[in-house]
Amino acid sequence: MEREDPNTVDREFLRALVAREFDSVEQILADDIVLIDLSGAEVPKDGFLGSLRSGDLIFESIQPEGVTVRVYDQTALVRGRTAMRGSFKSAPFAFNSRYTHTYVRQTGRWRMVAAQGTPIAG
Repeated sequence: MEREDPNTVDREFLRALVAREFDSVEQILADDIVLIDLSGAEVPKDGFLGSLRSGDLIFESIQPEGVTVRVYDQTALVRGRTAMRGSFKSAPFAFNSRYTHTYVRQTGRWRMVAAQGTPIAG
């Protein structure tokens, strides 16, 4: 997949999470990414992918809205809101959040190097 536009890459990331296409998710994430989840915990790439592949973390839907993208040379910030549903260790969840995903252009591709989500009211 051509990764010229960070907004397209971000949408592909969210789509791949729901579709459970973990190889696509893995290709988008930089090796040294640390995700800050909705509880404020730091989650390294291997831990995040492990939770997805084991079925501990399942995303049933992720609806982004209000997305803005700012590109600064080789870095891009993607910010927006999401409504998401899924389950963690069989416990269902439904959250609205604001998020920031940071991408860096590496070897011609946009790779996510940081991600943070903050719960918000509907």
